Amino acid sequence: MSDFAALVQEKREELDLTQKQFAQLLHLGKNGERTIRRWETGETTPAEIYAVTISALEAKPPFRQSSKKNYSFSFIDLFAGIGGMHLAYANAGGKCVYSSEWDKYCQIQYKQNFGAIPDGDITTVNESEIPDHDILVAGFPCQPFSIAGVSKKKSLGRATGFMDKAQGTLFFDVARIIRAKRPKAFMLENVKNLKSHDKGNTWKIIEGTLQDLGYSVFQEVIDGIGLVPQHRERIVIVGFDEERYGKVKDFEFAIKRPKKKPVLNDILEKDGVDRYTLTDNLWRYLQDYAAKHKAKGNGFGFGMPDLDGTTRTLSARYYKDGSEILIKQENKNPRKLTPRECARLQGYPDEYRIVVSDTQAYKQFGNSVVVPLMTQIAKLVSKKIGELDERQLGACPKSN
Repeated sequence: MSDFAALVQEKREELDLTQKQFAQLLHLGKNGERTIRRWETGETTPAEIYAVTISALEAKPPFRQSSKKNYSFSFIDLFAGIGGMHLAYANAGGKCVYSSEWDKYCQIQYKQNFGAIPDGDITTVNESEIPDHDILVAGFPCQPFSIAGVSKKKSLGRATGFMDKAQGTLFFDVARIIRAKRPKAFMLENVKNLKSHDKGNTWKIIEGTLQDLGYSVFQEVIDGIGLVPQHRERIVIVGFDEERYGKVKDFEFAIKRPKKKPVLNDILEKDGVDRYTLTDNLWRYLQDYAAKHKAKGNGFGFGMPDLDGTTRTLSARYYKDGSEILIKQENKNPRKLTPRECARLQGYPDEYRIVVSDTQAYKQFGNSVVVPLMTQIAKLVSKKIGELDERQLGACPKSN
């Protein structure tokens, strides 16, 4: 075995990756697994840039938290996905003491970036075994409440909202953990359609449940635009423990946006994008589909935003054809965003490792959160807790 072949295998094993995952991390394309196999057997040697890149890879996950550092607060990460909330609350000074996520591909991403494998199905977790924490964070599944999710389920003759026993009731797992652990605060995230679902009845149940648990509840639909070059509205629900603090009346979602707003061109990659160009057949289909719906007066069709502008909302279905966000190219068909561009569109740092297939990555980033937005909210929530703790301490009678 050559020195380089040994290096490739050693680095891959240090990272605990399969050859396929290692190829994805290096952005090698559809034949990447075979390429890694040939490198490790010494059949071929890569270009120097790959040797430099592989040598520089560290086994330590880029966002693993230190066991020695003092953190401002602790939090748990439920329905953790690929860790967007983890990044946000860690950026705000928090220590993650527990995470839960059932999807195995998300677990792979989470482990590679944070050094921990989240617990699986939250419905089977005993709430008493979850560590104590200051803030509970959960982006509970939105399919039963979203416009697209409701339409799909109705077409299949399936129930939606809280009648959807597979996903709609997962909110109540959040509620039972809040009841058992009584965190100082919680932050929940969902699609903006949550409040209007079932003529507002779904929201009444959610809000009523949280208030019955003894929390002052605040909510707002917030758009990530201005922090990332994407129009992405989500409802954010924040609550503070009234048993500890009394009634809280003055929390605001005071989001600050930079004067110079990011644009699509800021997040685009320059190299290795040709393989994301649409085939002639797919491009023809999307144009015909858009023309058909335009003739009917509908707004359905592909989106090709100005590079100096912003995009539509990235969805989990992006892997299918990329139609909602296409990148114009000179003298050729448009292309899809790359997985790294999707990560950037959601505000993930470039140090974040992508070790799953393109299909899984598109689903994951389409289901994720705008990290800079959630970071600001995390800072607001932790700041409010600090104020409430100080107020409570000041109200305590002084001992002689």
